[in-house]
Amino acid sequence: MTDILADYAEEHGPQISAPWRVAYAVRGLTAHFEGLTVAEVTKEACRRYATARGRSAGTVRRELGVLRAAINHAHGEGRLTRSVVVHLPDPPEPRSRWLTRNEAARLVAGALGFTFVLCSDLRTRREKWVIWDRVNANARLHLPLFILLGLYTGARKEAILSLRWSQVDLVARRINYNVPGSRQTKKRRAHIPIPAKLLTHLRQASRRGVEMSFVVGIGGKRIGDVKRGFARACHRAGLKRVTPHTLRHTAATWLMQRGVNVWDAAGYLGMSPETLQKVYGHHHPDYLKSAAEAYG
Repeated sequence: MTDILADYAEEHGPQISAPWRVAYAVRGLTAHFEGLTVAEVTKEACRRYATARGRSAGTVRRELGVLRAAINHAHGEGRLTRSVVVHLPDPPEPRSRWLTRNEAARLVAGALGFTFVLCSDLRTRREKWVIWDRVNANARLHLPLFILLGLYTGARKEAILSLRWSQVDLVARRINYNVPGSRQTKKRRAHIPIPAKLLTHLRQASRRGVEMSFVVGIGGKRIGDVKRGFARACHRAGLKRVTPHTLRHTAATWLMQRGVNVWDAAGYLGMSPETLQKVYGHHHPDYLKSAAEAYG
């Protein structure tokens, strides 16, 4: 198994857009399956791996998917006389966390350095979030721009972080998230019009950048990740269970709530209509409407 995994990482890893994902999975798989032959990868062996790994079902499923791909790769290259079945755990339920307009505004403010506190309104006796202080007056602007791009375009984190100004046409008002010359993957990237509210922020940000620099960057250079800064912004805004991918969930939910055609929304998000309908369709105002109206 170690030979199979090493060959797959060396031969297939450089051909994909995120080789570090394969490397991370191979490291965990190697530690568990070292010393075993391919024939010993049974259903029980996969269950033991899931227990020993101690990670979420989604992570284990993704890593065992790499194991299955590595075995199939070796079989396709003629190094195995036959393949074996790799048993994956059931896929986890899709995350449903999305942001309201108020939460989105607080998140942007949190990225700008403002912190919020939950207070009671003496007149209405309702709780509400109010700005308490600006803990960081020198907050950089790349994180708020990242959040706005996520909310208004629904693009994935990697697509936003790799976006260059050469892919943004402020005259024609379009963004092409497809990197020129890169190989297309199952995670499709969209070529979409720029919403009017986002256009204003992009025009302001473009004055700080140059054509080949990154849109969400520091001094024109790409940043490694926004994970820590995003977590701090969520803490200041009083938001829980929110990650950068929540922005994509929010964009899809908002489009459905506004009654946008499923086909148009799916094309805008770079998502299949089937996935959009399955995960977000219940937010659409026409969802099962005809069934309810059938009762008169």
